[in-house]
Order: sequence, then C-alpha cells, then structure tokens
Amino acid sequence: MSDIIWTKTDESPFIASFSLLAIVKSFLKRSDIDLDVVDISLRGRILSAFGFKEDGLKFLENLVKDKNANIIKLPNISATIPQLNAAIKELINAGYDIPQYPKDIDNKDNKKIFDIYSKILGSAVNPVLRQGNSKRYSSVAVKEYAKKNPHFMGEWDSDNKTEISSMKDGDFYSNEKSKIIDRDLNIKIKFKNNNEEIILKDNISVSKGDVVDFSFMDTSKLYDFYKNEIKDAKQKNLLFSLHLKSSMMKVSDPIMFGICLRAYFDEIFNEYEKDFVNAGIDSKNGLKDIFEKIEKLKNANEIIHKFNKCFEEKADIAMVDYKNKITNFHSPNDVIIDASMPAMLRNSGKMIDKDGASRECKAVIPDRTYAGVYDSVLSDFKQNGKLDVSSIGSVSNIGLMAKKAQEYGSHDKSFVAPSYGEFVISFDDKEMFNFVVKKGDIFRMCLTRNEAIKNWISLAFDERKNSKKDMIFWLDENRASDLNLIQILKEEIVSNGLKDEDFVILNPAIACSKTLEIIRDKKDCISVTGNVLRDYLTDLFPIFELGTSSKMLSIVPLLNKGGLFETGAGGTAPMLVKELINDNHFIWDSLGEFLALNASLEFLAKSKDNKNAEILAKTLDEAISEYLNNDASPKLKVGENDTRASHFYLALYWANALLYSDLKEKYTQLANELKNNEEKIISELNEVQGKKQDFGGWYYIDDEVADLIMRPSKTLNKIIG
Repeated sequence: MSDIIWTKTDESPFIASFSLLAIVKSFLKRSDIDLDVVDISLRGRILSAFGFKEDGLKFLENLVKDKNANIIKLPNISATIPQLNAAIKELINAGYDIPQYPKDIDNKDNKKIFDIYSKILGSAVNPVLRQGNSKRYSSVAVKEYAKKNPHFMGEWDSDNKTEISSMKDGDFYSNEKSKIIDRDLNIKIKFKNNNEEIILKDNISVSKGDVVDFSFMDTSKLYDFYKNEIKDAKQKNLLFSLHLKSSMMKVSDPIMFGICLRAYFDEIFNEYEKDFVNAGIDSKNGLKDIFEKIEKLKNANEIIHKFNKCFEEKADIAMVDYKNKITNFHSPNDVIIDASMPAMLRNSGKMIDKDGASRECKAVIPDRTYAGVYDSVLSDFKQNGKLDVSSIGSVSNIGLMAKKAQEYGSHDKSFVAPSYGEFVISFDDKEMFNFVVKKGDIFRMCLTRNEAIKNWISLAFDERKNSKKDMIFWLDENRASDLNLIQILKEEIVSNGLKDEDFVILNPAIACSKTLEIIRDKKDCISVTGNVLRDYLTDLFPIFELGTSSKMLSIVPLLNKGGLFETGAGGTAPMLVKELINDNHFIWDSLGEFLALNASLEFLAKSKDNKNAEILAKTLDEAISEYLNNDASPKLKVGENDTRASHFYLALYWANALLYSDLKEKYTQLANELKNNEEKIISELNEVQGKKQDFGGWYYIDDEVADLIMRPSKTLNKIIG
C-alpha cells in the first residue's frame, strides 16, 4: 500500500490535479514517499461497473478499514440523471460498449442495468469513504489572510424584502418518527394496499443503541405549497428561487424539484401530458432536458410558445446564468442548497434575473427541517447588517457522518408510493410504524449507528477539554430523531462524569442566531451537528468568513484509526471549467488540496514515524503561509496568473523552505532552478491564455490533452521531472 492515496475525481479539482500532482509527486519522490492515484470519478465508476477498469471506490472502501489508510479526498460529482446520461454518451462515443440508462424498467435486463446505475447516482462516494466523523475548520493562516484581505459581503437594511418559505405541514419534519433500538434485530419495510403487499427492503440489521427514523413527504401538499409560493412571489415582485439538494438526494430531492416545475408549468403539463410521456419527458430532469425533447415533437413551436407565456405571466425565476438563459429550473444539478443559499445571503439576499439585474428573492426550501438556519441568517442580516469579514470570529464543525449516518434520500431505503396505501415498518416481523400515503408520496428511512454517534460525541468532548471556545450542539428537541440524539448525548455526559451545563443544546435556528452573535463579538465557536447540517454549515460560514468553502480543511479520523483528508467543496467546479474551456484561464484555488496534503503528511509522520514526512509537512505549512502572504492565489482576469501559476509558486515557496531543513541536499537544485527560472516559467504559463480549449469531453477527458493544457511550461516540466 502506498503511503498516500490521492483521489481522481471530476471537473475543476480533477483538471487542477494534472498541474498540481506533477509537482507533489516530484517533491514526495525526493523524500522516498509513495503517492498513488485512485479513480473514483463519475466516468471511472461507470467504467468499473461494467468491467472496463478496476473498481477504485471498492478499493478505497476496503482501505478505509486499515489503520494505515491515508487518503486525500477531492470533491466529486454526486450525479443526477442528466449528468449520468451525459457521461454515458461521452463514454459510448469514446468506444466503450456500455448500455444506456433505461427509460423504462420493463424487463429483467433493464432492471439489472437500472440497479447498476442506481448505485452510481447521487451521493455514491462519500457514504462509502466517510467511515469516521469530521472535524472541519479554517487554519489560522487562512483565517488571518481573510481578515487582512476581506472579500465582498453585500449591504443590508431592514427594508429588504427577501424571504424564505417552507411548508407548514406534510413535510419530512412533521411526519418523522424515530426510535432508539433496544436490542439487536432486523427491520423490514413493506408497502401495502388493498390488492397487494410488497416487501421493499428486508433484513436491515440494526444493533442496540442505533437510531432509526422514518418519514414521508406528502407530495400533494408539496404541490399546493409550490403553487401558493409561485403566486405569492408574483404578487410581491420577488424572484422565485428553489433550493434543494437535487444532486445528492437521489430519491427525494430530484422528485421535489420536478414537482416544482410541474406546479409552475401546470397547464402545459396537463395539456400535453400524452405528448410528454411519449417523448420520455420527466420534469425532474429539468428544463434543459425537457426543451431538447420537445424540439423533436411536431407541435414543438406551439409548446415552446406556451412555456414562454408562462415565463412572462408568472413569477420571474432566478437565473443561474442569465447570459445563456439558464434558469433555476434548468438542471437539477444546478440546484444545490448548500452553495446557492450562502451565495444569495452573501449578496444582500439577492439573485440575478433574466435581464442580469440583482433582485430580492423568495427562496423556497420545501422541507422545514433546516430551513430555519437560513432564515436566522436572513433575520440577523436584516437587523444587524452584513458581517465584518476583517473582525468576525470563526466557526468550526464537528459533524456526524460515520457509517452513512443520516444519509437521507441518497441510499436504498427511500421509496415512492406506487398507489394509495401504507408503508409498514416491522421490527423482527412485529409491526412498529405505519404511514398512510398517496401515490407519489416519498418515504425514507434513516439509520445512524450507535458507534458513529458515540464517536461523534467523543470528538466533541475531546474538543471541549482542549478548547475554551463556545460549543453548541445543533439539535431540535421537537424533532423525533434529534430528541433521541439528545437522549444519548445526555447519557454520555453523565457516564463521562461531565456537567450538563457545559454543553449547550439549541435547535438549529436558535443555534445559528447564537453563533452569529458569537462571531460578531469576534469570538470563535464550535458547531456540533448531524450530517446534513455538517454539509450545509461547512459551506455557509466559510463563505461568509473566507469567501469560499474551498479553503476549509476537513479531517476525518477514521474509526479504524486511519485518516481521510477532504479538500474544500466543489460547488464552483463546473463554472470554472467552462471558463477554462472558453479562455484557457482557470481560477480553481487548490489551497484546499495544499492543506489536505499538509495534514496527510502530518498523519504519515505520526502513524509511521516518518521523519521525512514530518519535515515536508512543516515546510509545506511554511510555504502555504508564504503563498497566502504573497497573495499567490489565482487571479480573475484572463492573462493574469491562474491556477497553474499558483501551483508553481507553492512549489517555489516549498522548495525554498526545505533549504533550511535537514532535507536540504535533496531540494537545493530544485529550489535554485525554480527561483532562477521564475520569470520564464510564469511567461510560459500565462502566454497560452485567451484561446478556446477542447478537453475531448466533460466527464471523459483525454488525459494527454489535459496534461498539455495544464502543464504548458516546458521549463517547469523539465525542472520537476
């Protein structure tokens, strides 16, 4: 096994790796440290599923159980159906004999293909690799840089009309039931109606202390909710914007996305239902897919005219890219709440309309479970104004995510009701819960292992001992699942001889208000949250504090003592690749990768008593500080230093730091050559900009072409070898 594993993923972080990895490997090789790359990209997962290459995800699934596991995990795509279909098309065009994603499951072969692709959709990677809970924070150097170089935060006033809307009834929050398992047993999920009984999932093995919860979304109430909010947005002259997790929650949120489109264009879907069914149109795939299929219909012009009429008469829709007429409804993978809501709140609660104007919004978050967090930010900003980036404190996070904890909607325990009936949950064949539902309602089960919960609490306890920072558990006693977590937490407090008053427990909305109060007072605090809030908060506060979540570091102490080091979020990854293709200018900031590598080397130094790794980690930390102090990150304008130049400067600073270490002899020539050729290298890196590029695909990229594009300096390539 190699000392360090680097993951091959998708889009910006993958493309940036062509430049960065060549440098990293050169440095590590000189100190006899091995690094291998394992492919967990969308294209790689598809090819491995059909036997064209080794299964990188399966390899890592086994590796995370090893005490010596040392994995640097870059952001990857949580694929929607449109993304999956696009990747399949590229692979078929490249000559791979793989099947299309089936439109209908009408025979055994299609069912088999559907099942294979279902394992690739949604959050297929993270639940497998995250066999530990996370500690996510910004380093001191990154935080100080942000204070000295404050990014944009929009102005606010109390007259701002932006609002956040959620369901009052019928959502997952209101229907949730939960239980702490009191003995080892098996759970069965059935669907029953007057005519039949279907076993949906059997032999779900749970252990004493595990927490299970069950809920459903009433989709008729969801539809009515959307209709009312669309009408209300029109009356208030607010942009209508939808905020879900459609790329990750592969069962629930894409359906909820599609229902919103049906509610907005209801008269069109009702009038042309037969045409749409025959054309294979599904609202959950978004307007891009819908319009492409409508163009093939004989009455295409007539239908498009009616779509345009809806756009004119109903509430204006927020735009993702107004120049290219890409709306909030365009593609489900553009609707990512953890990226879209912080961006809106940072921008004075405004989004862009079809004319490019910045306007106040009605932000629609259907399920109210966590919507209150964003509403608390909105209320705080209206009352207190924007955050002062140059002075605010920092929010770190301890997140529950080990063993697929709280993986709502992205697993094999979510189902859509095929008719009127009931979902029945049995414990060892004894019926425990039932939910009466209508056709189309969305049911989900979640299982959170006791081992994961106790490890999460233990991480928080350890942090409490070592830190004087305010610590808040974001748990809602009025929510069934959270109430059970609160019970386990309080039991752990007592069993560890701790004081209950030392641990503050607040519901998420109040916890968010309190956190904003703390950081406005220039203090730091720690949020201790479940998995979904971990995901949301580690974008929300970093975007406020640092301008981006890509500069955060996530350390995952694996349950079996290994280490997983995650880089920053990839929410901007698609947009940056488009700029690279159009202008050969790339502004992906690899600071997250630098920080993850540093943490990985520190772990290697301790786990294997590797002195070279210890020196490399210390000098890399110095290089990162130099990188920040000299503002060597990618610049926005075409022709200026971009991602490739930023990688060069990290190498320059790292090599220079190593000249003052015990590894000096190994790096002297490298440091001198980098320093002496700085001007020539930067010229070679920048002179290629301004020209359109072709990577040969979006998901299936030609590696040789990408290497040429991302490593255009022959001088640098020769120096690093």
